[in-house]
Amino acid sequence: MKDILSGNEAIARGAFEAGVLVATGYPGTPSTEILENTVLYKEIDSSWAPNEKVALEVAMGASFAGARTLVTMKHVGVNVAADPLFTLSYTGIKGGLVLVTADDPEMHSSQNEQDNRNYAKFAKVPMLEPSDSQECKDFTRIALELSEQYDTPVLLRTTTRISHGKSIVELKEQVAGLPAPALVTNAAKQVMLPSNARVRHPLVEERMRKLAESACSMEINRMELRDTSVGIVTAGVCYEYVREVFPEVSTLKLGMVHPFPDNLIRSFAAKVERLYVVEELDPFFEEQIRSLAIEVTGKEIIPVCGELSPDRIRKAFSGQGIGTESGDATPDVEAGGFALPPRPPNMCPGCPHRGVFYALKQLKAYVTGDIGCYTLGFLPPLSSMETCVCMGASIGNATGVVKVVPEDEKRRVVAVIGDSTFIHSGITGLADMVYNNSPATVVILDNRITAMTGRQDNPASGFTLMNEPSHRIDLAQLCAALGVKHVRAVNPFDLEETSQALKEEMARPETSVIITNKPCVLIKREGVFRKGPLYTVDVEKCTGCRACLKLGCPAIQWKSGEGKKGISYIDPMLCTGCDVCRQLCKFDAIGRAK
Repeated sequence: MKDILSGNEAIARGAFEAGVLVATGYPGTPSTEILENTVLYKEIDSSWAPNEKVALEVAMGASFAGARTLVTMKHVGVNVAADPLFTLSYTGIKGGLVLVTADDPEMHSSQNEQDNRNYAKFAKVPMLEPSDSQECKDFTRIALELSEQYDTPVLLRTTTRISHGKSIVELKEQVAGLPAPALVTNAAKQVMLPSNARVRHPLVEERMRKLAESACSMEINRMELRDTSVGIVTAGVCYEYVREVFPEVSTLKLGMVHPFPDNLIRSFAAKVERLYVVEELDPFFEEQIRSLAIEVTGKEIIPVCGELSPDRIRKAFSGQGIGTESGDATPDVEAGGFALPPRPPNMCPGCPHRGVFYALKQLKAYVTGDIGCYTLGFLPPLSSMETCVCMGASIGNATGVVKVVPEDEKRRVVAVIGDSTFIHSGITGLADMVYNNSPATVVILDNRITAMTGRQDNPASGFTLMNEPSHRIDLAQLCAALGVKHVRAVNPFDLEETSQALKEEMARPETSVIITNKPCVLIKREGVFRKGPLYTVDVEKCTGCRACLKLGCPAIQWKSGEGKKGISYIDPMLCTGCDVCRQLCKFDAIGRAK
């Protein structure tokens, strides 16, 4: 049986076929859809964790009990999970454990462009990298088998194109005969006291040596000899691009990207006249090939920043005398006259964050931001965010700022953080803020969902990934338990209430918290969001002052003419009836549509 699957769907299918019993992770583009598909298989216990560190620790526990496990996250999520990962390399596993790291070259939805192949080398664990959806499925099972064979966690690296691209996949039945999980006593292996860790380290080194030897004969590392005047070492989606652009050249396709198959590289290099490396981001392969005293061309022509494409590879090889020169490349879209107008990201019509950022801008607040939909508060016309670094950093940033700025500027500092991000890594920041008596205001933008990655549930939403009702964390009680004396909830659609609350809390000489209490407009769960009455602009009353445009709402548009310089127009297909624009209009030109 065959099906057309995305890479993420295929990994979920591979987990099912390989007998995975536990799948956990934290949503992050481009990895999110993996767990949204494992949940379709009733044999897999799938769950969102509060953050990536907890997700890996849950997977570790299931593995120690003998179950095959899958844990998923985007590339920056591995930074959060690195603490347990590096020690898991020492303890090893019992049931196979695979950690999917979904990298994001070009930063389509990320704050950096790190190359997580470096994590495999740093943590001393093997890493596989598939090139299409079929390999996503197959490599998931291979990774689990390698994990058990070599007593190690295995990293499975994808990139955005592999995660979201679709191709034909051959489906198989679920593997049978795996041992049932059970409690296992092996303290010397799993309790990493220094005395035990010293024993485990040499085993890790020996494991990597054996894996490096085995890598030279693995089927997933394959030498494809064609025209031997040129040989290209590559992996992942870059392999597909190389085959498209240079179908006649010889290739060494690496399915296991770490540990490096040194002897296979030497053999391939000896068979070709010129050796190249085509890889995205860091010169990971290139540096290891050069360490073998092999001459190779890589980042001299291949860019180190951004993702590659067939056209970029053609241009990079221009002048190398290989196959298609740049003059034969696909014409640039703009050169062909097909350029599309820019479409910057924007908060949705009716987003509960919009009024908050408008009020913060009016109050000239210095806003330390965080990761989520509300990061879009940085963009014009709201333009009201000064920092955004990583999950949870907003609160720590605010604490740091108020430590050093003049007394009269401390009151301007406001940290904004979403409910899911607060649970992920903001709680400790708030504990620190209270403990160190920092006079700053924290706004928790509680829209009851992890919105930016596609509306996944979290411990503050009241539902699990399996869509089962669960305890919903009371954020106000949690903040009070941390020692915040002044906690208040506001309706972010009420501009006057929101602005007044911000004024009062910003004036306090101690930590305070404001919690907004309206859900994301895109939540489909019944009873969570109800669309309000539509609004319209009275053309007779509209003066064309453009004040409503300062909200940046996609439903509000500008129409030229109409006997004036222009007037505002509210698109009824986009309006959600949030009422914020009506409150902003000083001329009473916006009201409910009849």
